[in-house]
Amino acid sequence: MVGLALSFGAALAQTPWPAAPSSPPAAAPAPAKPGQPAGNSPAAASPGAVLEDGSASEQTAPEESAADAGDAGEWADDDWDAGDWADDDWAEIERWAEETATPEGAERAAEAAPGNEYSSLELLRQGDDGQQRRIRVVRKGTDDASGIFTICQPQEGEDPNGPSLAVFSESGAGGVEISIDKNLIRVPLALVTQRQRPDGTVGDGQIEAGGGTARLLDEAPAGATDRLSRCAVAAESRDVPGAVQVTQGQTQLTGQRLKYDESDGVARINGPITFRRDVPDSESGDLSGTSGSIEVDVDRERTVLVGNVVLNSSGGRVSRAARVEYDDAANLARLIGTPEQPAVTTRGQERLQAAEILYDLDRDEAVAWASAGVRISGEFSDGP
Repeated sequence: MVGLALSFGAALAQTPWPAAPSSPPAAAPAPAKPGQPAGNSPAAASPGAVLEDGSASEQTAPEESAADAGDAGEWADDDWDAGDWADDDWAEIERWAEETATPEGAERAAEAAPGNEYSSLELLRQGDDGQQRRIRVVRKGTDDASGIFTICQPQEGEDPNGPSLAVFSESGAGGVEISIDKNLIRVPLALVTQRQRPDGTVGDGQIEAGGGTARLLDEAPAGATDRLSRCAVAAESRDVPGAVQVTQGQTQLTGQRLKYDESDGVARINGPITFRRDVPDSESGDLSGTSGSIEVDVDRERTVLVGNVVLNSSGGRVSRAARVEYDDAANLARLIGTPEQPAVTTRGQERLQAAEILYDLDRDEAVAWASAGVRISGEFSDGP
């Protein structure tokens, strides 16, 4: 592997970038009665849920319940090796970033304060690595006029082991909060579906969230066939740009709709995505940008901007890539290119293009990484 460090006119910090890799890497509350809010009733015991006090529940079967990316022509298909990077390489970079991070850069997304004033649900995900990770959904409001929280269990005539559906809605300023990895996500409406597995356990389920409202009905409409209507709940979801608000440290992102599925443990947020990072007194200044979508991988604990990603710093740097792995706490963005859309970063007359570029968001420095046979190109001026 080859590493090329550039400062683009900024003084290099005392702590060096990590060495290039030596070789190419080969819990839910008790079921509510139809038409009644779940509120803060005791949690229903299920292996896939976590109680409000944080303890795991016992196993109990539920009963009631864009731009031009640059010179793509420079790349040949045999130059590109999608396996250039492995988890060990990225772990080395993260360790280095953690050692050199400032206290401000170590800020994490805030969790909702536990307490009876909020209605919450925690989903417990068992990863392939054997680790358990929590996804928390909280309604940040107590006024029935601004939203609801209720759980709809299988109704009469339905499979008693069918899925349960939790409904969170809140039109107030706090909205509904979803905590996934380092990200705190706010939406007006979230629907959480959990299914019982053949062995009796309950998985982390599915989440659909975005714009919209929900309310309780006095009674179920006559002849209703869909699950929510039979539970005397009316929910209306809408695609609204900016309805999904994501906070990761000092970074704010907005999108249109979130979908999470336990099958792969990835939360996908549809765009258009807008991006903004405000860091007073940093060398790179504020950062803004756009992308097609966001992927939050729960098992790998990574947030990735996907599709024609463009990042613009107030200092004049423009960076483009097909994908960007983003870590606000570590002050790092890993720009990942493709043969058709290589990673490119420019400032003034200076330009760097490579398969992978590490961009230090706080120090405004870039490092290009490539394996043997993969071209790195650049144009640099003598001035700052």
